[in-house]
Amino acid sequence: MADVQFIDTTIRDGHQSLWAGNMRIGMLRPILDNLDSAGFDAVEIMAAAHIKKSVRDLREDPWLMLRTVATGVHRTPLRLIVGGVNTFGFDNPAMYQLFLDTIAKCGIRQARISESWNYLPVWKTRLAAAQRAGFDCIINVIYSISPRHTDAYYAERIRQAASLKPWRICFKDPGGLLTPERTRQLVPVFLQNAGDIPVEFHTHCTTGLGPICALEAVKQGLTLINTALPPLADGSSLPSLFNVAANLRALGHSPLIDESRLRPVSEHFLAVAKEDGLPVGKPSPFDEAQYLHQVPGGMISNLAHQLRQVGKEGKIPETLRETIQVRAELGFPIMVTPLSQFVGSQAAINMIVGERYKQVTDQIILYALGRFGEEATDAMDQNVRDKILDRPRAKVLAAQELPNQSLSEMRRELNAEGLSDEDFLLRWLLTTEDIANMRAAGPPRIYSTQGHHVVSLARRLASSTSASIDIVTPSARLSLRRSR
Repeated sequence: MADVQFIDTTIRDGHQSLWAGNMRIGMLRPILDNLDSAGFDAVEIMAAAHIKKSVRDLREDPWLMLRTVATGVHRTPLRLIVGGVNTFGFDNPAMYQLFLDTIAKCGIRQARISESWNYLPVWKTRLAAAQRAGFDCIINVIYSISPRHTDAYYAERIRQAASLKPWRICFKDPGGLLTPERTRQLVPVFLQNAGDIPVEFHTHCTTGLGPICALEAVKQGLTLINTALPPLADGSSLPSLFNVAANLRALGHSPLIDESRLRPVSEHFLAVAKEDGLPVGKPSPFDEAQYLHQVPGGMISNLAHQLRQVGKEGKIPETLRETIQVRAELGFPIMVTPLSQFVGSQAAINMIVGERYKQVTDQIILYALGRFGEEATDAMDQNVRDKILDRPRAKVLAAQELPNQSLSEMRRELNAEGLSDEDFLLRWLLTTEDIANMRAAGPPRIYSTQGHHVVSLARRLASSTSASIDIVTPSARLSLRRSR
């Protein structure tokens, strides 16, 4: 039986899936040594999208977060995920390289590279940039379900990924769409076509099958498994490490992880969740409809919000059915950010307007122009593509040139000649007001969950409006009276 290694995604995909990215620096500090000493193969820490979230919503410095984690987790490799499309404008090459170089200087050693179409030319460009920054690179081959996404499709894309000689390849199922049967079919396809390049396995629990698929992946020969720690596992997140490890032992495998170092991490995050009112991951019931519309869980609430604003909140079932048709007409894009948002938003617009593609967003026009993946121009229903592009706005967008300024030109444009690379990147991505608000917020909030039950009780008592409170134990009674 095999030795199995784990990549931790708790402080990246876990909180992105379940806490909407609301992981704060103070939440991380108490548990970093435990993560570092548990025996993980790697710890994934951030995605590029977290920079804006950190500054705008949390009002915390994302560079401080990176350095804090790199100081506390110095034995285990830290990992970044880069991908989607339009990371910086239209992937301005100079800015993209600066971003990767700056991340590497913070102590991150690995980069997982995604491309929403599993498209070789984009993989090649992003891999080269990440390798120039000094990263060990993992290429994500993203799983989806459609008439296009056959075994032959995956064999071809895996061979293309392997031809670039990455450090690893990752079989990535961000939608939690895999079944045990499909895992059993596709893992051999990955192994046969990856050659001597190691393959990781990454799935989510959206349909409730993630833990079983992880076990099936190991049975088929994969020994590098991505998991998360409760309460940031399950739900729309990844399988629980504790659950997967226990089941692997029952099958006779040897999980190479020290769970005794990780249970305090779970206890800490559970206390944090209770303190800040954050959700706790729970196993999801099986949902067959997910395999039809493939809309990520968090997006369904956004669609409901769009419809509620126009008095059509009862139209979610019809909108999800429209999503199925829109996705087919757009060429079956993989339902990952930002393509899933494009599909869902267009379906909602079609429902609200009452006529299909009468109104479209700029993003859908740019999609039809190939700006979010050149494969889209051939894969789309050409009648739908013609309808999208047959409007004045499409001609305006088609005439726009892709940005390709040098760093010095962009610094001059933003009046940022004197800024550090870190501050320049923030200035490129955000407004000066966003950055000023972050700076004005002061140091990160401190989270201490040692004795967290007493601390939590004290906070609740302090915020109580009751005139009197009685605390009774078998041996004592404490009465508190609010002074007038």
